Amino acid sequence: MAVIPPVPDMNDQYFWDGVLQHRLLVQRCAQCCSLRLPPVPMCGACHSTEWNTLQASGDGTIYSWIISRHPSVADVDPRIVVLVQLAEGPRVVSNLVDVEIAAFERAEVSNGAAVRLCFREVDGVLLPQFQLVGATS
Repeated sequence: MAVIPPVPDMNDQYFWDGVLQHRLLVQRCAQCCSLRLPPVPMCGACHSTEWNTLQASGDGTIYSWIISRHPSVADVDPRIVVLVQLAEGPRVVSNLVDVEIAAFERAEVSNGAAVRLCFREVDGVLLPQFQLVGATS
């Protein structure tokens, strides 16, 4: 399955520049310091359009997850899609890597499991991904 490369705009160019540097950057309101991910042009808390960035630690926990199977291509490996609650507060959707699907089916991995950021190239596109704490890349 080919990854559709991102087409950054003025609101998320910083995010993809950070990814290329192996950094996960989160948008932070310059007025009230609210964090937001994905990026948006205006703060939902105070309505300011001024913002800067915060480098996330990369630590988080699984808030929710699904096993994603391609509906029409039977031989494509399923992937584990996770909603990660970052230590800084925002949530991000990504993939959980280096884990067998059977681990979820045996309930060895669950909501609340600790994860850590890693970066992987997929179809020529560098993407932020997550691993269970203790896993190696």
